[in-house]
Amino acid sequence: MIKPDLLLHPTPGGLYCPLGDFYVDPVRPVDRALITHGHSDHARSGHSHVLATRQTLDIMAIRYGEDFCGTSQSANFGERTSINGVTVRFHPAGHVLGSAQIEIEAQGTRIVVSGDYKRGADPTCASFEPVPCDVFITEATFGLPVFHHPEPRKEIQKLLTSLQQFPERSHLIGAYALGKAQRVISLIRRSGYEKPIYIHGSMARLCDYYTAQGVPLGDLRPATTEDKKSGNFKGAVVIGPPSAFNDRWARRFEDPLAIFASGWMMVRQRAKQRGVELPLVISDHCDWPELLDTIREVGPQEVWVTHGREEALVRWCELSGIKARPLHLVGYEDEGD
Repeated sequence: MIKPDLLLHPTPGGLYCPLGDFYVDPVRPVDRALITHGHSDHARSGHSHVLATRQTLDIMAIRYGEDFCGTSQSANFGERTSINGVTVRFHPAGHVLGSAQIEIEAQGTRIVVSGDYKRGADPTCASFEPVPCDVFITEATFGLPVFHHPEPRKEIQKLLTSLQQFPERSHLIGAYALGKAQRVISLIRRSGYEKPIYIHGSMARLCDYYTAQGVPLGDLRPATTEDKKSGNFKGAVVIGPPSAFNDRWARRFEDPLAIFASGWMMVRQRAKQRGVELPLVISDHCDWPELLDTIREVGPQEVWVTHGREEALVRWCELSGIKARPLHLVGYEDEGD
């Protein structure tokens, strides 16, 4: 067996495989990049060659333009690809549409880069599949024992109750444009809400793509109005990116009720700082119990923690007899939280 560090190790540009001469989710333009999913902290433009799932490549083209890289190659889930003698396979990560874990194997050593992932049921993307490996590389966005995420359907019920209690107010939901917005819409639909849902213009192409990929989102309409104030959205569900809540767009609506869908809404101070009236704890990342369950299920000899609350998860691994270390990678945020 080859030592894991010789197969994959952190560099200023991201995780690098010297045997295969490729990077995973590099933070700067490189010759060959393997991309786990389409969020901007993992999928950047400017690489010479990109290998990713078809859906991730399509999402990158939507976000960055058709010329986001020199050449691209799509990877099917479970399909083996050889890169300079290194075997690579993509497996579902359950994070957003097209998201993947990347399995890297050479000379008897197998490393799985999980990217961002979640374990909860989500009909808008393929579910996470545990892959046994020697080294499991995990994020730790919510890697503290305090984080126990509630059932998303119960969070959506809070929204439906508010719509009944305040029928005169526009219900503005802050949700990231890729993954979170579509998941929230899907959850609302699966709770029986059939009225039109209004979306910010920046979400239209991604929502159209999800629909084209077989994810039903129902009647979506543009959340635009010519008037400075409009009564057209009284009692309506309106979804926009969090950044839009600070500009003129959000001020168009009559007496808007501010909502934010995020795992971080467990932290009351964060909700208060954002001026959120109705926090919805809906996350596209694992909570603490899910992180631990995943490590137990995968059964690695080593765990490397890439970003988030690294120290607590490393400590838990060590106390459980699993070798672990933080990688201290820079450049990865919680865009899809």
